[in-house]
Amino acid sequence: MKKITARCALLLAFLTPAVQAEDIGCITTTWKLIGSNHKVCVQAFDDPKVQGVSCHISQAKTGGIAGTLGVAEDPSQFSIACRQVGPIVINSKLPQEETAFTEDTSLLFKETKVSRMFDAKRNTLVYVAISRKLIEGAPANSISTVPIMPWNK
Repeated sequence: MKKITARCALLLAFLTPAVQAEDIGCITTTWKLIGSNHKVCVQAFDDPKVQGVSCHISQAKTGGIAGTLGVAEDPSQFSIACRQVGPIVINSKLPQEETAFTEDTSLLFKETKVSRMFDAKRNTLVYVAISRKLIEGAPANSISTVPIMPWNK
């Protein structure tokens, strides 16, 4: 059963769009004597299928010795804000729900995933960030909406 779960996780990694987030910066929340500090870091990414939409996501990062070595499990604490930053151009038909961004947040299959949904009735893109573990799941989530409107310079 563990082999099947690992293979599914590997397959999902290859099928998920490869969107690179840009690091914006971090704010220290707790100073640590040994190792890196606990902090909240902000990253930005552009929607790979919707030109003119960018998202910023903030996430808590664990410090200390484990955080410095990259083996700490970051908490499921984050927020997302997506905005229209130029004319919105959609080059192909968007599915009702699709992964727009994903990032591993620990060595134990924990990830932050941003899904894009389209609310046709309101002509609005809906971005939902969730944190999950393939083993347990997690209810942590955050939402941001972007109404599709004309862009005026």
